[in-house]
Amino acid sequence: MNVPTFTVYTEDAVARFMRIRRQTLALCTGLSGEDLQVQSMPDASPGKWHLAHTTWFFEQFVLGHDLAYRSLNPEWYYLFNSYYESVGPMHARPQRGLLSRPTLDEIFDYRANIDEAVGELLLRGVTTELAARIELGLHHEQQHQELLLTDIKHMLSCNPLLPAYRNMSAPNQSKTSPLRFLPGREGPVDMGHEGHGFAYDNETPRHTTWLSSHALANRLVTNAEYLAFVRDGGYQEAGLWLSDGWAQVQREGWQRPLYWQEDLASEFTLAGVHPLDPHAPVCHISYFEADAFARWAGARLPTEAEWEDAAAQLPIHGNFQESLRFQPNAVPLGEGLLQMYGDVWEWTASPYVSYPGFKPLPGALGEYNGKFMNGQWVLRGGSCATPRDHIRASYRNFFPPHARWQFAGIRLGQDR
Repeated sequence: MNVPTFTVYTEDAVARFMRIRRQTLALCTGLSGEDLQVQSMPDASPGKWHLAHTTWFFEQFVLGHDLAYRSLNPEWYYLFNSYYESVGPMHARPQRGLLSRPTLDEIFDYRANIDEAVGELLLRGVTTELAARIELGLHHEQQHQELLLTDIKHMLSCNPLLPAYRNMSAPNQSKTSPLRFLPGREGPVDMGHEGHGFAYDNETPRHTTWLSSHALANRLVTNAEYLAFVRDGGYQEAGLWLSDGWAQVQREGWQRPLYWQEDLASEFTLAGVHPLDPHAPVCHISYFEADAFARWAGARLPTEAEWEDAAAQLPIHGNFQESLRFQPNAVPLGEGLLQMYGDVWEWTASPYVSYPGFKPLPGALGEYNGKFMNGQWVLRGGSCATPRDHIRASYRNFFPPHARWQFAGIRLGQDR
């Protein structure tokens, strides 16, 4: 007979739970109820929905783990389920902005009630299985903190007034390190989560792969470099683009990165419209644009194995959510690989597929990652909207190749 082991959480661990939950609320400071209600496109969600869905996650998968638990608002399970088909039906994603009820105040009360219940549960002690679910819920919360920021930015950009989310420090203008290609390791290397600390199931199992002779750019592609691509007619040259990418350019009328203004000298940021910093990493571009730029530059995008092997040898520091800038910093001067973490997610040349021997989590939580391994591309490294303690070298983010509203940029690679 298997006897479940229990984890009794300390007050520090409960404080961490509350800190991460409260950070989501802090990101909403200064936003109106109207701001949090708007859904600017089907790929984005209203801020109010993010606040409710992250709470639903803890109610559904933590409190609901107790068969005796009874929700005070069972009809909300339908409203705030995202994509968990095995849990039950859900409200249509493109219509989340129509959910004027429950009210924002009711969502705040919902969060407070669930937080209190989970906090009490932690102090009483939970099984190792439930502890793992709570940890997953906290990382899920941090993912939605980043989504909250990117969705708010897109929403505000749709307003002709181009209002600011917050006033922030001016960008640091500086000289840019010359672009150089640094050789990576060659031969068999191990990649994937090593087994210490939290990881999503899609980071496993750790396995051996082969790296051919290659090099990575020492830094990210800058706005000035991408501007040269734009001025050189990059968006008019079909030969630079993948077929689906060229069709997207024609269909959507793309001429420049998302949020660049028509003057090609300014961009919309979460602090409003600011001059384009030529030394900052270009961001808010799709995989299609990243791939076309790399081809124009006579290079390619790195594979995720090349990126991870290089990043695993570096400390994790950079411009993350905690800086409160919510905008990429200028590329610093320095030696070695720069800005591997933070600032912008880096598109890789790797499709989002499973590792050899991959097994999703059992039950409904197995829908978290595995079922999206189709038609998406991997990004690495985190961004200026990512919480610092959420990222690691093995972290695999993924988006469809046309996605532009995330803080995504380019690091070049090349064969040697």
